[in-house]
Amino acid sequence: GAPMLGVAGGYGVALAAFLSDDVPAAASRIAAARPTAVNLGWGVLRVQAAYGNSDSARLAPLAALAEARAIEAEDAAASDAIAAHGLTLVPAGARILTHCNTGALVSAGQGTAFAVIVAAHRAGRLAQLWVDETRPLLQGARLTSYEARRAGLPYAVLPDAAAASLMAAGQVDMVLLGADRIAADGSVANKVGTYSLAVLARHHGVPFVVAAPVSTIDFGTPDGAGIVVEHRPAGEVTSYAGTQVAAAGSDAYNPAFDVTPPGLITAVVTERGVARPVNAGNLRVLGVSGDTGARGHDTGDSVFSVTSVER
Repeated sequence: GAPMLGVAGGYGVALAAFLSDDVPAAASRIAAARPTAVNLGWGVLRVQAAYGNSDSARLAPLAALAEARAIEAEDAAASDAIAAHGLTLVPAGARILTHCNTGALVSAGQGTAFAVIVAAHRAGRLAQLWVDETRPLLQGARLTSYEARRAGLPYAVLPDAAAASLMAAGQVDMVLLGADRIAADGSVANKVGTYSLAVLARHHGVPFVVAAPVSTIDFGTPDGAGIVVEHRPAGEVTSYAGTQVAAAGSDAYNPAFDVTPPGLITAVVTERGVARPVNAGNLRVLGVSGDTGARGHDTGDSVFSVTSVER
C-alpha cells in the first residue's frame, strides 16, 4: 500500500544510515523501486533530509530514525482522521464496493478506505461490503477478505467482472477505494480496474470516493498524463499459482495501475478533510502552496473540509 511504502522507505534510509552505507545512493535505489506510488519517494526524501541536516555525523543516523518514526506516527494518525471524515459520506445501510487492499496492511494505522469502512461498521451504517477479487494478484480476495473477516464485517468476494451487474441490480450505494498517487488536478492512479469502476459508477449514479492521506497528492505531477504507470511481468497474467494457463509464449499487457480522471470522482477524503468537487483548487487547499512534493502544509490542529467550493 502507498502509505506503508512511505513508512518503509523512510525506515530503509534510516537502516542505510545505521549500516554506514552510502545514504544518498541507498535513498535513490529505494525511491526508484515503485515508480507509481508517490509516498515511497516522499518518505525517502524526508528521512534523507533529516539525515543530511544533522549537525553531527555521529547523531545523523539517530536523526534519520527519529524522522522515520515520525512518518509512521503521522500515518497512523492520518488513518484515524480519514476514517472520521470518510464516515460523514457513508449513508445508513450502505452497501460499499471496494477494490484492492486498503486496510492495516497498507498503512501504519487501520488503513485508508478500509478504515472508513470499519468506522461505518462500528457506527451501524454498513449493510454489506463487496470485495473485488482484484486480478491478477488477488489483493482483494487474499488480503481484504482476511481483514474484513477479522473485523467481523458482512462481506462477500466477487469477480471483478461482476461489478457491473451488481451495480445494475442496485446493490451498490458507494464505491470506496484508495490511491497510489493523486495528481495536482485530482487524477487518481490506483490498482488497475479502478478506472473501470469509476466509469460504471458514473453510469449507474453511484458515488465514487477515494480515500488517501495528503502525502499521496503529488503537486509536482500536473495531471494524469504525467503519472508513470508501473507494468508488471507477463507471468502474472499468463499463469495462475505457478501453473501456465495461457498458450506457451503468450505475451501480456499487465499494467499494475490505471488512472481515473477527476471528473469521475465524487470526493477525495484525506486526513485534513474532504475535497468535493475534486479539482486542483480544492486539493491545493488540503495540501501545500508552492511545494512540488507531496507533503501537506501545516494547519496546526485544525481539520477542515472543502465541499462544493470552487477555488
